[in-house]
Amino acid sequence: MSNHPETVSCDPRALCAALGIAVEAVEARGLRLYPAAERLAVADLDHKGREFLMTPAAGRAWQAMKAAAAADGIEIYLISAYRSVERQAEIIRAKLDAGAAIAEILTVLAPPGYSEHHTGRAVDLTCQDAPAVQQGFELTAAFAWLQVNANRFGFVMSYPPDNASGYRYEPWHWCYQDIS
Repeated sequence: MSNHPETVSCDPRALCAALGIAVEAVEARGLRLYPAAERLAVADLDHKGREFLMTPAAGRAWQAMKAAAAADGIEIYLISAYRSVERQAEIIRAKLDAGAAIAEILTVLAPPGYSEHHTGRAVDLTCQDAPAVQQGFELTAAFAWLQVNANRFGFVMSYPPDNASGYRYEPWHWCYQDIS
């Protein structure tokens, strides 16, 4: 077994160490380990047939919210949902390989094990008139609709401007909070 990060066990702390992420610094930011979703189901498909997995409750809430938005003339699309700890590490590794500094990466991506996406309840959203995962999403009718209506379906924006987690503002990232 090599020491390359992709061969490290899926223990989040070991993955962080292999990626050069100091767990102490992560936890000093108030970030916490998220448990991986135990039960996932296909919540939606994109136009290419790619499956998006979520917990069953979050998937039902997503479908209800998407339908309500459509009824109001608003189209919203998933661009990301469940993401494994290993996949999170792969994304970070690709950014490191492209020359990005870990400190910069950690303003836009959670360390492996610390992402709401691991729970199967987080979604990244977009709409036809917005580039994916860009702050310009906040200028769309879809974002305005989400601000007024997402809470009815149990979704909250996790990373508003100047959030305590130290992530940049992510108007596209919403997380389902079980409201049943």
